[in-house]
Amino acid sequence: MEIPTLSTVKQFSQRHPAFPEGGLRHRIFHADTNGLSGSGAIVRNGRRVLIDEERFFVWLRERGAQ
Repeated sequence: MEIPTLSTVKQFSQRHPAFPEGGLRHRIFHADTNGLSGSGAIVRNGRRVLIDEERFFVWLRERGAQ
C-alpha cells in the first residue's frame, strides 16, 4: 500500500503556486457540492484539513472533462 502525499492547504499552495490558498479554501468550503469530498482528496483530522495531492489532481482533471 502506497502512502499518499498529504499536504496542508498552505503547503499545497506553496508547492503548486497555480492554486492560491484562498482558492483552495473556497473549494474545500464547498467540497460537499463540488464533488471534492466524494473524491477522497480532502482528509479531515479534527480541525486540520489535508489534501491528498494525487486525488486532488484526478478530481481536477475529471471536473475539467465535464
